[in-house]
Amino acid sequence: MKTLKQDLNNLIGDALASSANMSSCNANVITASKPGFGDYQANGVMAIAKQLNVKPQELAKLVQDQLETREQELVERFEIAGPGFINIFLRDSQLIKRANIMLANPDLLVPKAESPQIIVVDYSSPNLAKEMHVGHLRGTIIGDSLVRIFERLGHKVIRQNHVGDWGTQFGMLIACMRELTTEHDALPNELTDLEEFYKAAKQRFDSDPDFAASARSSVVKLQSKDAEYMAIWEQFIEESMHHCEAVYKKLKVTLNREDLDAESSYNDDLPEIVRLLASKELLTKSDGAMCVFLPEFVGKNNDPLPVIIQKSDGSYLYSTTDLAAIKLRSYELKADRSIYVVDVRQSLHFQQVFAVAKLSGLASSAISLEHISYGTMMGKDGKPFKTRSGETIKLIELLDESVQRAFTLVTDKNPQFSESERQQIAAKIGIAAVKYADLSKNRTSNYIFDWSSMLSFEGNTAPYLLYAYARIKSILRKHQEIADDRYLITLVSEPEERVLLVKNLQLTEIIHAIATDCYPNHLCNYLYELAGSFMRFYETCPMLKAETPLKESRLALSRLTAENLQQGLHLLGIETLEKM
Repeated sequence: MKTLKQDLNNLIGDALASSANMSSCNANVITASKPGFGDYQANGVMAIAKQLNVKPQELAKLVQDQLETREQELVERFEIAGPGFINIFLRDSQLIKRANIMLANPDLLVPKAESPQIIVVDYSSPNLAKEMHVGHLRGTIIGDSLVRIFERLGHKVIRQNHVGDWGTQFGMLIACMRELTTEHDALPNELTDLEEFYKAAKQRFDSDPDFAASARSSVVKLQSKDAEYMAIWEQFIEESMHHCEAVYKKLKVTLNREDLDAESSYNDDLPEIVRLLASKELLTKSDGAMCVFLPEFVGKNNDPLPVIIQKSDGSYLYSTTDLAAIKLRSYELKADRSIYVVDVRQSLHFQQVFAVAKLSGLASSAISLEHISYGTMMGKDGKPFKTRSGETIKLIELLDESVQRAFTLVTDKNPQFSESERQQIAAKIGIAAVKYADLSKNRTSNYIFDWSSMLSFEGNTAPYLLYAYARIKSILRKHQEIADDRYLITLVSEPEERVLLVKNLQLTEIIHAIATDCYPNHLCNYLYELAGSFMRFYETCPMLKAETPLKESRLALSRLTAENLQQGLHLLGIETLEKM
């Protein structure tokens, strides 16, 4: 079943094309900003009128006349407004019909895409030498929300956790570990705190020339796949992944071991990348390094900016590995889209790498390479969020603290619940609060991390939405005898009732938009508006005092709202609660 917006775009687009004597036209249908402007608005007339050099209102009148002569059931009336907008008022009977179809089959709340794609999503991607910190939160949960949405739409999604597991930092760690023990079995015990171990090794590397030389020698040994060094490295990776998986489990993120796309896995492919670029005559030697210079990338003084492929000492950079990954995703995985959920500070890197990949043929002509950037989590001081002492905050510790704060909140609100119930509720609220506070922000912006706002039951927060869902479920339980799936929506008697009905039919439109532009905050805004619409409906439209047919209809509308809230929150990676 198509969305309301899709049907309206087709209907009005055809009438606009006919009126303009064109083969096709974009009606540009959007949700109306105010109820008085209808349910939707078609804004495409102005653009076409400008093309034809005619008055928009005159063209809009021709479109309106066309529409009113065509047989269709969806629209009650069209109104021309302003310079040529067409306001669209839908028939209640058609809205009710669509809502009941969704009630009977909740899978239709988000129907499958007409043309499924293969989509590779590169996200999370921590460096395995250290524990995950708060800087990894955004990429992990934004990426996970996107893969949930793509899969819900029926696309084949290939998760790629492109972890950093190679390079100088591992030589440093191995050298440090070899000094501490020769017994490989002792390694995990030394790494109960990865962050502290890394700091100690880095301090030695920076201050002790002999140790630095040993670390560089360890890198050479590792790259040559020396058995002893590989064994230590593998144990580092295992222990690092153990830390990552603890975070993924607590966050309810869908990444698994089989999604690993380790940097080291491309090591043998890198010489071939250099040879291919050389064969395309794209490489230039600069200060001993092999680089690609593209005319569209210049610095402040119009100095060319290089894409360094191979350093003067023969080692490779992230750009080389990324090119190898693009080749694999293009030709072996045969992806239609390759999406990189990575910090906005890497924007130039990806622009350059994507350009080199397309120019060299390492990326197929069919693949879409997309950097889905995000800003930084900031503290109240306007600086990147850290401890008071300036230390990086471990992500697992942040999540544990959120759950603890949520337990206090739940205890204050519901002291009558058993401790076990409060712990279970707090575990979901605490994680949901952190995730939703992030996902509800425009991903390209920095945002202020604030415990008080994210754990509030007021405003656009996870606790508010979880409470709204639990409240609806409580209402349905109280009227179980007439709230089951035998009953459908039959009447719309109040404005608040109709607003809620229309809002329930718009989830799919939001999901399709996110699948295109990858902004999960649109879904958060929708769910907040849906919950608010329900609260106004509940206050205005009584159920207990209503006559039975109307009561049944309103309970059915409540059931549809609960389904929408649950599905929407699930796509954000948030678990709902039956009671709070």
